[in-house]
Amino acid sequence: MSDINQQELEETITKAYTDSSYRDDMVKDAVAATIGLLDRGECRVAEKIDGTWLTHAWLKQAILLYFELAQMEVIEMGPFVFHDKIPLKRDLKAQGVRVVPPGTIRYGAHVEKGAVVMPGYVNIGAYVGAGSMVDTWATVGSCAQIGSGVHLSGGVGIGGVLEPPQAAPVIVEDGAFIGSRCIVVEGVHIGQEAVLGAGVTLTASTPIIDVRGSEEKVLKGAVPPRCVVVPGTRVKEFPAGAYNMPCALLIGERQASTDKKTSLNDVLRTFALQV
Repeated sequence: MSDINQQELEETITKAYTDSSYRDDMVKDAVAATIGLLDRGECRVAEKIDGTWLTHAWLKQAILLYFELAQMEVIEMGPFVFHDKIPLKRDLKAQGVRVVPPGTIRYGAHVEKGAVVMPGYVNIGAYVGAGSMVDTWATVGSCAQIGSGVHLSGGVGIGGVLEPPQAAPVIVEDGAFIGSRCIVVEGVHIGQEAVLGAGVTLTASTPIIDVRGSEEKVLKGAVPPRCVVVPGTRVKEFPAGAYNMPCALLIGERQASTDKKTSLNDVLRTFALQV
């Protein structure tokens, strides 16, 4: 679709989102066309431009309008029966995507060729790059952006960020490894080839404490590229006493002297990570 048409879609969607009385056929067509663009990967809720991630609020607005305008219906997919507003993604063979039953990808999400979805879930607006693995019971929330060659291990929860529309989604960049039962929410950004050990929970306010030097350095909201992060706790004083609060510890980084696969294996051995 041309830039002119996308500009027209954006204008229609933005007007409809801010004016609840504006709900004619043009709006319905614009919403349907926009969700189609997301489904085919012709546009993304967030994209990296000149090294900076930019969030397109109007695409989130289109998803929210789609929830409003779509009607509930019974959806039958082989032996499975659903009752929902949004159908599942189709033509997976033609797109070169492997989905293992009962894994599901919702219409309006885009999964690139060579990606694998085990019995996990990819929600509308999300983007999963080529060669990535969404392992068993892992979930990719609305609008989350997963890069190429990423491994989301079993039970990983990647949170969805739909509202407010201008808020950045969760971003996991190329080559990252997210260990079992990790939770990444509230627009946290995982840098390229970073490694999260099993059970790490990252919210926008979770302290990510770099403990590699003689003094701690506290980060929030982002894990730098190639860094290795594990679960931790730190003591915090309350009126009732001192308690251990969850945090994350940045304990090292993948070495540039080896290729990605060897580097990852070395990291897991060196730091005795549970994955």
